[in-house]
Amino acid sequence: MADSTTSPTLAGWGKPDLDLTGAQWRSSSSGAGDVQIAFVEGFIAMRNGERPESPSLIFAPDEWHRFVRDARGGEFDLT
Repeated sequence: MADSTTSPTLAGWGKPDLDLTGAQWRSSSSGAGDVQIAFVEGFIAMRNGERPESPSLIFAPDEWHRFVRDARGGEFDLT
């Protein structure tokens, strides 16, 4: 059972409301405007590096693994 000090979850999403202010963001390249990720409290946050103030997507580890697998397999290719 979770104690009262855990982060509240977003209704319907089952994800914590993470504090990303101190997150160490990583980029896939050194260019501006790319996707950035950060590992925070056991979750993976993803944001638009060109607009870091915009909302971040939060993935549980199993969701992240599926996302990466599908991206590598071409699931999200637009061409």
